[in-house]
Amino acid sequence: MRVAVLGLGIIGSRAAANLQRNPKNRVSLWNRTPKGLEGEIPDLIEATADADVIALYLKDGPAVREIAERLWASSSGTPVLLNHSTVDLETTRWLAGECAKRQWGFLDAPFTGSRDAAANRQLVYYAAGDPLLLEKLQPFLLETSKEVIACGEAGRATIIKLVTNLVSACTVQALAEGLATASHHGIEPETFTSAVASNACGSPLAALKLPTMASGDFEPHFSLQNMLKDSRYVLELAKGLDTPAIKAVSDRMSELCDSGLATKDYSSLSSPYLDS
Repeated sequence: MRVAVLGLGIIGSRAAANLQRNPKNRVSLWNRTPKGLEGEIPDLIEATADADVIALYLKDGPAVREIAERLWASSSGTPVLLNHSTVDLETTRWLAGECAKRQWGFLDAPFTGSRDAAANRQLVYYAAGDPLLLEKLQPFLLETSKEVIACGEAGRATIIKLVTNLVSACTVQALAEGLATASHHGIEPETFTSAVASNACGSPLAALKLPTMASGDFEPHFSLQNMLKDSRYVLELAKGLDTPAIKAVSDRMSELCDSGLATKDYSSLSSPYLDS
């Protein structure tokens, strides 16, 4: 497979490294700001020339639109475009329509999983689009993931990704408030963490985040600014519905990003409570 991976952040760089481990793949990498990684090509058009698959791990909707337009303006081939970036629903539908016009294959394929999952091929892709194309590319997708969940027509995977991130953001805010309240009354973080693990509210997310929240270790696995971006996309999806939880958490994340925590992990929602 001739593959171009565009976007070499926390996830894209690790997914690319996994693809490079398959000697049958020829992998080219590109990032707006060069990272100096093996296989990286500074020029976008050169990096994607004659690619069978172009995989996008970009920051947001505007970045995806800009790069897609640059590709279409210069490409003479008809590769498959895999959008793994978390974007708004309108951008996904636009990508699907524009790819169809040009006879490019397209899959709407955002993922769940953060830094360590990406490194260990433990991502899960929500994948939507042509079922025959998805079937063909499933082995390729499994080179960077442990599971591919078929979601139907393009756009449905984007919706699922955004609403599950809504749940994660609200859960971490609830964990931060619970941890802070328990600590305020003299309960050790370890006791609270153990209690949550044995409670119905326990989850892999709680097990992952609570220890680092208690210690103030906010090394980014999934950044606060990215979760804020996704929360705003969710609010767009939810227009006409009363969604007070994600609105409140989105506002909170905006405040904390403005305070200097934007590049920290979104578990930094607990940061305001550390000194209280």
